Amino acid sequence: MPQLLPLRLLESVGLRHPAAAVAADADGTSDPAPASAARPATTSPRPPAPASAETFSAETFSAAAVPGATFTEPSTDTGGPLDIDPRLERTGPLSIIAPRRIGESDLAVYPLSLGASVFGWTADGDTSLAILDRFAALGGDFIDTADSYVGGRSEVLIGKWMHERGNRDDVVVATKVGRHHENPGLGSVSIVRAVEASLERLQTDHIDLLYFHDDDPEVPLEDSLATAEWLIETGKVRYLGASNFSADRLIEARVLASAGLPKFVAIQTQYNLMHRAEFESALRIVAAAQGLAVMPYYALANGFLTGKYRSKSDLSADARSVRASAYVNRKGMRVLAVLDRIAAEHAVSPASVAIAWLLAKRTIVAPVASASRPEQVDGLMAAAGIRLTRAQMLELDRVSE
Repeated sequence: MPQLLPLRLLESVGLRHPAAAVAADADGTSDPAPASAARPATTSPRPPAPASAETFSAETFSAAAVPGATFTEPSTDTGGPLDIDPRLERTGPLSIIAPRRIGESDLAVYPLSLGASVFGWTADGDTSLAILDRFAALGGDFIDTADSYVGGRSEVLIGKWMHERGNRDDVVVATKVGRHHENPGLGSVSIVRAVEASLERLQTDHIDLLYFHDDDPEVPLEDSLATAEWLIETGKVRYLGASNFSADRLIEARVLASAGLPKFVAIQTQYNLMHRAEFESALRIVAAAQGLAVMPYYALANGFLTGKYRSKSDLSADARSVRASAYVNRKGMRVLAVLDRIAAEHAVSPASVAIAWLLAKRTIVAPVASASRPEQVDGLMAAAGIRLTRAQMLELDRVSE
C-alpha cells in the first residue's frame, strides 16, 4: 500500500515549502499550485505535443526550492500527488490517441513503449521484425531496449528493422547502458564504449533516450552525468533517463543538474497492479516534483496480468513463468477476476485494462510492455484508447492493495 510520507520528505523534494506547510496546517486547508508550462521544443524534427496532464513541470520543483517561494502540494491521503488525474473525462473510449511528452524533452510518443527484451530470445529474428511492423502499423513509435538484452541481439534486430524500413526518423529509440558484460557500470569509459557499441548495433548516429540501467554506487554520479553531457554535446545522445534509481539519488541528480549537468527527463521502475508499493511512495513524489516521465516496466507483471497464468498447472519452467508464479495466489486471482469483468465491459483483453490502469495514473507516460507474437501487439496498443471509469479505477486500486 502507499505509505504516508513525512512532511520532512515533502519539503526536501520541493513539493511543499515549510512556510506554506505551516500556513496550511494552521487552518487545515491547502491550495494546489498551478502547473508550469513545459519547456518549448528546440531541436526535434518531430512535432511536439502538449505537455501531458500526467506530468508536473520541473520548473515547479525549482520554484519550490527558491527561498521565499510558496508552493503547496495537491495531495491525497497518502501524502503524495493526486494519483488519478481529476481533469480526465472517464466516459467512453478515446477516438484519438494523443502523443505524450517525455518529461522536459521535445520527444512526444504514443503512450505505449514496445519492450524489446524478448527480441532474439522468446521471439526469433523474423518474428521480432513482424512484431515491430505490427507496432508501427498501429501507430506505435517508441521502442525500449538495452545493450544487455540477449547480449545486444535486441539492438541488432531493431537496427536491422529501422535500416530496412528506412524509418529511423519516425521512431523514438530508448536504450540502456550499464549491464553489458563488456562495458559494466557507469564509469566514463564504460558509458562511452557502451554507447558507441549500441549506435553500431542500432545502425544509427544518435540515441533518443539513454537510460543509466542501474545506479552505480562505485562511481560518483557527477562523473557519470558529465560523461553523458559530452555525449549529448556531440549529438550521440539526445536525452538522459534513469532506470532503477532511488528517490534519494534522483534528488542528488537534480541538485547536480542545477550546477549545469544534464537532467534526467524520465525514469523506469517496476510498477503494475501486482507490484505497487515500491513506486507509490517517495519515488512517485520525487518523479512528480521533478517533472519526470515515468515508464513502468513489467507493466503486465511478467505476463500474469494477461490472464495466462491462473493455476500452478499453467506455469512452466521458462523465466517469465517462474517470475509470474509469485502472483498465482489468492490476491492474484482476485485481481484477475476484477480485470476479467472490466475487460468484458469494455470488450477488450485483461492486458489492455491493466495497462489502461497505469495510463490513468499521473506521471505515467508510456508503460513498457513486450509481445512474443505480432497478434499480441493489438491488445497492448488498445490500452491507450480505453477510458476507465472512476469506479473501475478505485476498484482496481482496492483489489490490488
